Amino acid sequence: MQLTHDPTDLSTAHRLRRVVVTGAAGFIGSHLSRALLEAGTTVVGVDRRHPQRDPLAAANLAELTSFPNFVPLTADLTTCALDPVLLDADAVFHLAAIPGVRPSWGPKFDSYVAANIQTVQRIMTAATRLHIRRVVLASSSSVYGATDGSPSRETDRPAPLSPYAVSKLAAEHLCLAHAARPGTATEAIALRYFTVYGPRQRPDMLIHRVLTATLGQTSLSIFGNGLQQRDFTYVDDAVRATIAAAVAPVASTVINVGAGSSNTITDVLNIAHQLTGRPVPALRSAAAAGDVPATLADITQARDLLGWKPEVALIDGMDRQLRHLKESG
Repeated sequence: MQLTHDPTDLSTAHRLRRVVVTGAAGFIGSHLSRALLEAGTTVVGVDRRHPQRDPLAAANLAELTSFPNFVPLTADLTTCALDPVLLDADAVFHLAAIPGVRPSWGPKFDSYVAANIQTVQRIMTAATRLHIRRVVLASSSSVYGATDGSPSRETDRPAPLSPYAVSKLAAEHLCLAHAARPGTATEAIALRYFTVYGPRQRPDMLIHRVLTATLGQTSLSIFGNGLQQRDFTYVDDAVRATIAAAVAPVASTVINVGAGSSNTITDVLNIAHQLTGRPVPALRSAAAAGDVPATLADITQARDLLGWKPEVALIDGMDRQLRHLKESG
């Protein structure tokens, strides 16, 4: 596979002949799949959610099924045979996982272990056996834990504060351990996404909740005092970085994917008010265990290794998400 490219351009995806996208019925996975399909790549889209039984999965997959180069597969990656799925792929984008900090506490953690850790072990075992060139893993900024608000660098010592974050850090280490084995042809790039948002964002995520509350003129529950800072990353920017990670001439590593700027939750409320002319009454509740006070990505490595930089400002991204909600609502 030729790796000389301009990775800031989605047309670089045409260098990928056939790929596997796990979690294709999810938020980022469906956007990634569409970008690849539009570039002419054959996409095997794997997800355990059946669109006939899951309305969110159906909505995310709706625009993909019209592409003749899309191969949908409903399968549970914790149990299905992986060799037939991954066979002949140029790259695997492993986005399938159970998300969420708050639900990861308590008895549901077994599910996080199975989906976020054991599945990575299975994917990497099969990928290395089949000599697949590259696996791109979706990780999370939550692995950094609490920071003082300064930019998080990939060389910082991780200090996850939730079971979910622990599972994502373990997934990173598994990928890199497999890739480091002597004689292994498979490279692994773990992308630490920073709070991705945009059209079809998960309903439990902040910006979706804020915008829907604004449109419905309903109150919104906010955890903490609203001064928590987040590096909000627009989904199209995240997709460009993810495709670049599959083709860039770089050795196995971890890379931050963020906007490189930080906004408070109160900023998000104010932008929603600015875009709609409607204030959002916020009901304050105690901060949740595992929520960190601030996230901010140092994106130097993404720029240097992937040739990537974010392009969409928060107000513009929120405006696009708002328009999508109005059109689909």
